[in-house]
Amino acid sequence: MRNEKNAEGKEEVLEEEERIVSGELSTEERDLDNTLRPRRIDEFVGQIKVKEHLDVLISAARNRGEVLDHVLLCGPPGLGKTTLAGIIAAELGVSLKGTSGPAMERAGDVAAILSNLQAGEILFIDEIHRLNRQIEEVLYPAMEDFKIDIVVGQGPAARSIRLDVPRFTLVGATTRTGLITSPLRDRFGMTARLDYYNEQELEAIITRSASILDVGIHKEGAAEIARRSRGTPRIANRLLKRVRDYADVKGDGTVSGATAAKALSFFEVDDKGLDKLDQRILLVLIDKFKGSPIGLNTLADAVGEEPQTIEEVYEPYLLQLGFLKRTPRGRVATERAYEHLGKEMTDEARLF
Repeated sequence: MRNEKNAEGKEEVLEEEERIVSGELSTEERDLDNTLRPRRIDEFVGQIKVKEHLDVLISAARNRGEVLDHVLLCGPPGLGKTTLAGIIAAELGVSLKGTSGPAMERAGDVAAILSNLQAGEILFIDEIHRLNRQIEEVLYPAMEDFKIDIVVGQGPAARSIRLDVPRFTLVGATTRTGLITSPLRDRFGMTARLDYYNEQELEAIITRSASILDVGIHKEGAAEIARRSRGTPRIANRLLKRVRDYADVKGDGTVSGATAAKALSFFEVDDKGLDKLDQRILLVLIDKFKGSPIGLNTLADAVGEEPQTIEEVYEPYLLQLGFLKRTPRGRVATERAYEHLGKEMTDEARLF
């Protein structure tokens, strides 16, 4: 959602365009996404080092009969942080209780959640960077000593009571590691950074998902989808579902390489995984501003998006591809972007 002013100068809320290549998960997709999640660590594709480290920590904790150290999972949306939290719980043979940073508003919320945990259980907090400072203060002693401090009464008669909570493991997930305060970050025994997946890993994920969804798929079809999935399993699964729909309506129901290419072109996802919104940003830089550097706010106004959305949602993948540069004078499209869009780079644009 975003606010814009209409002709009378009044603000109105506009629906954002749906992005098939968004790493965020819509409400409608959650049930199906859960169906496609691997349940064990050996079923999880990619993130080799993270899996190896977790496997050692889980095995050691299980062999000693101790709770696992707290784990912080970092990385862009759609790379498997929530899935890994579920796998950790499954490998330890314990339950997982999930919540999110924005949902925990009061210290009493934390106390209630922690008090209701069973010994050894996993507490999963998504978007942990959005916890407020008051909540963090309650978590510090809970993470270190498995105790919480509760204030009883008000004013001069108020007193603090320290209560024991069951020994538990906190698994936090964040897309913004830099927003987590140092005292909270230091209380995690392991911090794991999830990276984007390569095409071979995505191809394996797509093939596995197609099997679960009972979709006939050729190796070339899986490879075509993987190539356009922006290194993100969630996007790969979303593209697979769209290609499946196209194959059912326009083809014989089987996802071949040619069918996948036609379907993704139909849904306006090009061979680099860019959609029309990504392309709009590059075309504004190339055509409207003739390759000159422009500031973030100017770029956001030109494409009709919020500056924060441009910076956090669109730019990371364009930077990863080398299609965009952030310079001291502003954003510029690179020579690769010109080549990809079939545009001629001017001598003036080359100066930047």
